[in-house]
Amino acid sequence: MSGETILEARDIDVFYGSSQIIFSASFSIEKGQCMALLGRNGAGKSTTFKALAGLAPPHSGEIILNGQPVQGMKPYKISRMGVGYVPEDRQVFPEHSVLDNLIVGAKSGEAGASYWTLDRIFEIFPLLEKLRNRAAGKLSGGEQQLLSIARTLMGNPEVLLLDEPSEGLAPIIVARIGDLIRQLQSMGSTIFLAEQNLYFCLSVATHATVIDNGHIVYCDTMAALRDNEDIKKRYLAV
Repeated sequence: MSGETILEARDIDVFYGSSQIIFSASFSIEKGQCMALLGRNGAGKSTTFKALAGLAPPHSGEIILNGQPVQGMKPYKISRMGVGYVPEDRQVFPEHSVLDNLIVGAKSGEAGASYWTLDRIFEIFPLLEKLRNRAAGKLSGGEQQLLSIARTLMGNPEVLLLDEPSEGLAPIIVARIGDLIRQLQSMGSTIFLAEQNLYFCLSVATHATVIDNGHIVYCDTMAALRDNEDIKKRYLAV
């Protein structure tokens, strides 16, 4: 770990219309960490991610990316600054091929970084190379999840937001996603994943933030959360 904070939320409040969903949420992620945002269904995980990506701008508070405030910016500008967002529903382009989906996501990162190329993607995702000419809409759910992650990586993000990457997938595919996250982290990627599945996160994440009814209630290492029976029972139904 570098000890360098790459993404930080400072007391953000997020509303949908007149309904407040996130209440004074604060957390930070250091470069190279894999942070899990854990909570029950409806706790506010996806809304938090949408706030970070600019899709649900905070009503108040700050979001800091590499020392620069980004709250209130358009989503495409936040993306260009280095936030890669993989939504819960994957949102592949179903009529287009796997290759076309990857090309659509291609862009240089900050300062022209272009670590993630097609060749590197196909090296890390060999299944996608075999399926490169198949329409994305004809892929299985697990294959679409891999494609959505790979397409986001093609944008050379500074930090990767994964919203519920294991949801609705067969155990063998969940294991493959876990292997991928560990591989990406070993390559230096910074990952923030929203999950209900504590057991999945225990195997991939280095740090944990727990959210409940829109409030951040716990932040620590994943090892500390593993041993904290009170937090797990109170907020994660474990």
